[in-house]
Amino acid sequence: MSIITRYATTEDAMSIALLSRQAFYDTFAEFNTEEDMELFMRDSFGMEKLAGEVGAPGNTFLSAFMENELVGYAKLTLSETPSLLGEAPSIEISRIYAAQKTIGLGVGKALMEECVRIAKEQDRKVIWLGVWEHNERAIGFYKKFGFEKFGEHDFVLGNDVQTDWLMKKML
Repeated sequence: MSIITRYATTEDAMSIALLSRQAFYDTFAEFNTEEDMELFMRDSFGMEKLAGEVGAPGNTFLSAFMENELVGYAKLTLSETPSLLGEAPSIEISRIYAAQKTIGLGVGKALMEECVRIAKEQDRKVIWLGVWEHNERAIGFYKKFGFEKFGEHDFVLGNDVQTDWLMKKML
């Protein structure tokens, strides 16, 4: 099956929000308490909040489709650059999610290639992201694309403070 990527629009916002919640839950629920997951989903991953991010200034959303079904998306953010990166123009991949049933089918690869293309098109010198230190599958995926660890930061999931690796790719 072919994967088609395109810029997401505000019309895609609710579908992206639903996919966000499902993909996050599928990936992290088994590693966290039900209480922490509920708190995070309510406070940080509410439908209205997620949908409101699509089209907001500083955000670029990419959608991935297989047979006209939304199966993944990426969110690029012009956010505050971690001091460890210095002054180089950068862009963050805040999220890159694929539906569980499509893991390994090239959805993430297609989205990552588009993220890198956009970063280069915008003349960014660094593309970076945060990933949970225990998410070995994701870390391996990012390493295949040339990302390397350059630091760590805290990520709060409910009441649990976890460690995310900061990873970068020089462009």
